Amino acid sequence: MSSYAYLFKFIIIGDSSVGKSCLLLQFLDRKFKLDHDTTIGVEFGSKTLNIRQKNIKLQIWDTAGQESFKSITRSYYRGSICALIVYDVTSRDSFENISRWMEETKSYANDKITLVLVANKTDLSDKRVISTEEGQTYAKKHDLIFVEASAKTGFQVDKIFQEAAEAVLKKIEQRDIDATNESIGVRIGSQMTEEMIEKQKEQKVSKCC
Repeated sequence: MSSYAYLFKFIIIGDSSVGKSCLLLQFLDRKFKLDHDTTIGVEFGSKTLNIRQKNIKLQIWDTAGQESFKSITRSYYRGSICALIVYDVTSRDSFENISRWMEETKSYANDKITLVLVANKTDLSDKRVISTEEGQTYAKKHDLIFVEASAKTGFQVDKIFQEAAEAVLKKIEQRDIDATNESIGVRIGSQMTEEMIEKQKEQKVSKCC
């Protein structure tokens, strides 16, 4: 699917070792690497989804969680229309640090950004310390989309990106987001341009009649 209606730029953030790169790899290639190398700065991937008869191309930036790479990763916030904030359900620290990632997003991202809270590693049920309810409560309090997932098994990984893209598309359709403003992480593609041209032709015909 080379043509698309819209291109959305996503950023994945969260503490080191919560599984950000593994989630992206599972989404893109249906693979899981237990010994995935630590992300150095920022890594990139892309995939096209079909949402309500529209091809939506996602450009996804996977960021390093370490403090030493903050100056690099911060530059990617402003140009993203969605941030996936990932925590590890077996790590209390990663959950408590969500607030720090929220502050970073507030400071460096554009004000139209959609936020998704992702609870990863749900396959490790015997080591789990953050319940579903605790995650849901936090997400509801801060008006975040909430998805539990497992990068290892693939559980609900597609749902993360699907729900995020649907939320952004809905904002465009409701005109909460200006799709012509590429600086916020949205680009109109050829598929949408063709649709707009056809609508303009129809409007001209109806006026003539």
